[in-house]
Amino acid sequence: MTPLLLALALLQQPLERRIAAAPDGTVRLSFAARPGVCGDGRGSVSMNCDDGGCGHYTVSVNRRDRDEVEYDCDPGPVRVSLRVASGHITSVRTYVGGRWRATTGDGVTDLGTVGAREATAYFLALAAKDSGSSAEHAIFPAILADSVTVWPDLLRIARNERISRRTRRQAVFWLGQAAGEAATKGLTELVDDRATDRDVREQAVFALSQRPHDEGVPALIRIVRENPDPELRKKALFWLGQSDDPRALTLFEELLTKH
Repeated sequence: MTPLLLALALLQQPLERRIAAAPDGTVRLSFAARPGVCGDGRGSVSMNCDDGGCGHYTVSVNRRDRDEVEYDCDPGPVRVSLRVASGHITSVRTYVGGRWRATTGDGVTDLGTVGAREATAYFLALAAKDSGSSAEHAIFPAILADSVTVWPDLLRIARNERISRRTRRQAVFWLGQAAGEAATKGLTELVDDRATDRDVREQAVFALSQRPHDEGVPALIRIVRENPDPELRKKALFWLGQSDDPRALTLFEELLTKH
């Protein structure tokens, strides 16, 4: 089949099948980024830029990755480069903005622009079913997608002990960055779930410490007061100590006075 006929055939299939049907090599795809996301097309992605300031997350890249894209500072799209070998995804690299470098020869399949919802569903499914490093790295492009609420899926990933621990910790980290009281509630429930691995629960405590103080501090205080696990209480106390919040000082005074 010629490259043109292959491209036309792939366009008629769902994204998962299009990627699985691609020949060994690199598969590229792009989709719309959510508002507030901006990148330089290489290793830097800024987030939450709606109010004049940006949180900042830097994707770790190596020199080969830097040679793959040309870049400007753009509010999208999200660009993902997948390495495919025998139908399996061996690596996931994510960029925002820029443009793909022109390539020569075989080995690159460009799927073009795909729907953000379809892309998100694909990457969350990859995170949930793959045990390699590609699963861990599949979460990041999902949280960048436009018009998709991902935190319920991240919570399910974080709670699923059949998924690798590193992937579950990534899910917890991004739960901590998700906006809204719903994310804080989910993290608190995760801390309280004794069936969940200790290090995942500790990651949830850290994620709560990254929430806005009006959400995170009360949740950490409740952990200190009510959670039966002394190590989790200790972690919560540590992060409260970093918060510079007067409610934390009141709690410390109360605990010290009792002793």
